[in-house]
Amino acid sequence: MALVTTKEMLLRAQAGGYAVGAFNIENMEMAQAVVAVAEELRAPVLIQTTSSTCRYGTLALYRGMIGALADAASVPVALHLDHGDSYELAVAAMEAGYTSVMIDGSHVPFEENVALTKRVVDAAQKFGIPVEAELGKVGGKEDDVESDGDTNTDPAEAAEFASRTGVDSLAVAIGTAHGFYRGTPVLDKERLSEIRRVVSVPLVLHGASGLSEQDVKDCIARGICKVNIATELRVAFTDGLKAVLAEKPETFDPKPLGLAGEANVRAVVAQKIRMCGCDGKA
Repeated sequence: MALVTTKEMLLRAQAGGYAVGAFNIENMEMAQAVVAVAEELRAPVLIQTTSSTCRYGTLALYRGMIGALADAASVPVALHLDHGDSYELAVAAMEAGYTSVMIDGSHVPFEENVALTKRVVDAAQKFGIPVEAELGKVGGKEDDVESDGDTNTDPAEAAEFASRTGVDSLAVAIGTAHGFYRGTPVLDKERLSEIRRVVSVPLVLHGASGLSEQDVKDCIARGICKVNIATELRVAFTDGLKAVLAEKPETFDPKPLGLAGEANVRAVVAQKIRMCGCDGKA
């Protein structure tokens, strides 16, 4: 089927008490792995590219590739801009055919974040595209997005932010981090429950790579409807390539390398889809 937006996908997850897996990809093999597993498990799925991934390739390239995979699939597939770092990039993604965008204004003061997010939401209305935003700062580093420490989301600010911007989903900071965790993450799950009580739009969990399955399930039970996975997929793909080269260092054809990486990514995606509880929900 054609690419779908995330609007109905996330609202159904919210009503059903599960989350949709959102997977960051870098290349064709990773994208193929995500869609193939979603088909096998009958799961709706988001495929995401970050700002730096879009600079590595192009918006049109990823839209063409993911669009072709979605057209051949029988499960809902959405293409999402993750951590859009400017109004201009968010609009360019919509124009290129992305079906969901995130504008990340978490690094600027509250009022500036409201203004930037509202501007993107207004622009998205003519495309019929839902918008995700972030309030509070998720620690760690993902591509060009970096934070030295966590500033958790304030529930009252979250309610005001959602109301003033008209955003469709909200990524919240509760102690998660992008990239690899240094030490054991401590999540403020009560804060998440407080945010859920005052914010009606679907909530998003960033920095889920490296969290325990039980932690993620607890967050879903408290209102998370979308779970982002990036670092674990990159590690899985790269480990597949390394394994082939370690066994057969003379390998020069990139196809066996790509297939090994894809197989590893499939295993991770399957585990995360089941963890989110979206298997069988397509």
